[in-house]
Amino acid sequence: MPSAEADVTVDLARALLTAQHPDLAGLPIVVAASGWDNVVLRLGDDLALRLPRRAAAAQLVENEQRWLPALAPSLPVAVPAPVRVGRPSDGSVAPVYPWSWSVVPWFDGVPAWRVEPAARHGLAGPLADVVAALHVPAPEDAPANPYRGVPLATRDAAVRERLASGAVPEPGPLLDLWSRLCGTPDRDGPAVWLHGDLHPANLIATPGDGPSAAGAASLAAVVDFGDVTSGDPATDLATAWLTFDPPARATFRDRVTTACGTDDATWDRSLAWAVLFTSILLSHSDDAPHLRAIGEQALAQVLAEE
Repeated sequence: MPSAEADVTVDLARALLTAQHPDLAGLPIVVAASGWDNVVLRLGDDLALRLPRRAAAAQLVENEQRWLPALAPSLPVAVPAPVRVGRPSDGSVAPVYPWSWSVVPWFDGVPAWRVEPAARHGLAGPLADVVAALHVPAPEDAPANPYRGVPLATRDAAVRERLASGAVPEPGPLLDLWSRLCGTPDRDGPAVWLHGDLHPANLIATPGDGPSAAGAASLAAVVDFGDVTSGDPATDLATAWLTFDPPARATFRDRVTTACGTDDATWDRSLAWAVLFTSILLSHSDDAPHLRAIGEQALAQVLAEE
């Protein structure tokens, strides 16, 4: 995990709230999660704070603040559109904090990575509906992201480097699959809105009663839109392998294809993106066991396609 460039603590969060949103400053605050880019703190029962922990995430939070309120009404599931916006602090009233931050809704449930893959079938249809609603043509001023939604050829060198690093299991079959898919024709159509990082750690699920379809988990929210951008929908459709087992993947694919008319070339590119994300998760998650577990699950699903 990249080193933090700001020490995001409960005391800092409370000081920022006291200075900028004093009506919220008396609510209980507890650190809920700390990721590569942001720290999430639960604020009372119904809210959360999302504060960047390094400069690279600062623009991502501003992208969420700018675009999620516009996207949220068209999506059939809850998303963390900011309900309040926090600004940088120069130290005159609250401690120095150099970046924008957000107050967002808190969603009850568990990250989908905590749900056994066999119990995720209930997420497949609703998540397909989310991507179908999201994947509409984006405006020209949508956030740019050189790592998401782009032609596969632009990611070729990075994927090959990771597969040659020794950090990724089964590099030979993955390289063969990537090499075959990397030549898939690029998207011929308008750039559409993308979540950009659609995997089980960014899906909030309400667990069911068991592994059967009847007891499957349900989708409560889709979170972490920091990589929101526009481009090829295949980037998001890689979640078919990152999140689901074969039966749920078939449900997801059929529902997306019916709603969007998704062609075989797009699904081939999405499998390539699944290889790409798998290589990232397995190369850079030594200190994040849950992300490595997602990568290992995705590896098994991707290799099953071969």
